[in-house]
Amino acid sequence: MTSTAPHQSVLDKPFVLDLFAGPGGLDVAGHALDIPSLGIEWDRSACLTRYAAGLDTLHADVSAVRRDAFESLPPEINVLAGGPPCQTYSVAGKGAGRKALEEVKGYIERLMAGQADDAIDKDLQKLSDPRTAMVLEPLRYAIQATRSPNREKRPYDVIVLEQVPTVEALWVHYANVLEETGLPDGTKYKVVVDVLDTETYGVPQTRSRAVLIARREGLGQPSLPAPTHRAYEAKEWNRRADQTASQVHQPTLDDEDTAPETEEHRENRSLKAWKSMGEVLADPVGTHPGRRTPFLVRSNYGSSGVPGRRGVRTDRQPAATVTGRISRFVVFEHLNADVVREGTRFTMNEAGMLQSFPPDYPWSGTAQAQQVGNAVPPVFGAHLLSAALGLPAPDPDVLRKPWQPATEEQRAKLRSHGCGAADACTARCPRPQDQAPVSSSVGPRKKSSAK
Repeated sequence: MTSTAPHQSVLDKPFVLDLFAGPGGLDVAGHALDIPSLGIEWDRSACLTRYAAGLDTLHADVSAVRRDAFESLPPEINVLAGGPPCQTYSVAGKGAGRKALEEVKGYIERLMAGQADDAIDKDLQKLSDPRTAMVLEPLRYAIQATRSPNREKRPYDVIVLEQVPTVEALWVHYANVLEETGLPDGTKYKVVVDVLDTETYGVPQTRSRAVLIARREGLGQPSLPAPTHRAYEAKEWNRRADQTASQVHQPTLDDEDTAPETEEHRENRSLKAWKSMGEVLADPVGTHPGRRTPFLVRSNYGSSGVPGRRGVRTDRQPAATVTGRISRFVVFEHLNADVVREGTRFTMNEAGMLQSFPPDYPWSGTAQAQQVGNAVPPVFGAHLLSAALGLPAPDPDVLRKPWQPATEEQRAKLRSHGCGAADACTARCPRPQDQAPVSSSVGPRKKSSAK
């Protein structure tokens, strides 16, 4: 179900708690919609980016905040959002989470039955990868809200979650228990779940995400955001490229035979065309000088299940899924019809723009490419929040303006609140040596679902 009804916000004053907040994808989306947010993030460098961007942040372990500091969270928070670490569920990960999906479903049943946290935590320690259990945290936060004296035991009104497509089955199970069983206090939700493609919402890359949107009973049936752009179809791209004699056809991630146009294709003609890399990067904006020279990009990962086959796309196509390897993508420039040379690789500013972050977003700290790759695309996040809250579709140009970073005074104030000191982490912050290994949170979209 997609959103088609007249728009009327279901909440007077939405306030988002963003779990596993990363460098700020959902928070930037909230900023574009004038919705305040508080993000909880474990990674120090991602927090430095957030402070530089002026985003309210707690540098903390999501699980630790739930156990030890939940009562310190603002009681007016009424929207729970997040994208739990998905390395173990991703096609790019080792698959511990995929193997544990059924086991994790059992933990969901135990949580909804009101079993003691200590017993559940003890059993969760047996999982081969501790990040697998993180997908349970949004549910545990929702339950904790109904037990919080500081909140007067008020449940969250809206829940918005996103993850890699592999987790769709788990979101479906979330939906079943939220609708049928309800939280231990009896609170129930209306829920929609689906896998959405980010290029259909104006993000200049092909990236698929499993999405859950829930509203507390009494707030109406939630809807998925209606697409604003056509899906990227490799077959259609190849057909058009072949028909353009003046252009040299470059291999794509999915070279296949052209198929006849379907009724679905014709219906999609009412939508805008997907955004290409060139549309986003060609013109100068902020400190970005622009990329006027036509280019093609060779990704750093294999395609169609063949590690040695590097996917290639031109500037007239959307980017392949942006991951932590984006800095390794090789960019070739077409100087003329006969001359191609290796050009400069994507800057972090450009990588962020392909992830739909505003130009000049202040990427900070280390592993910046990983931060970009792990983030929720802000434009996509704005569509999710708008649909969840019953707001109109977001202005597609609102995130094209250069981002205004925080002043030094603002950064110091934010870090003092988030870390306990204005210029450094403190003992209350997670220690780097305690963090799980970092790897790309998403991989290239599978051939079967490529669009």
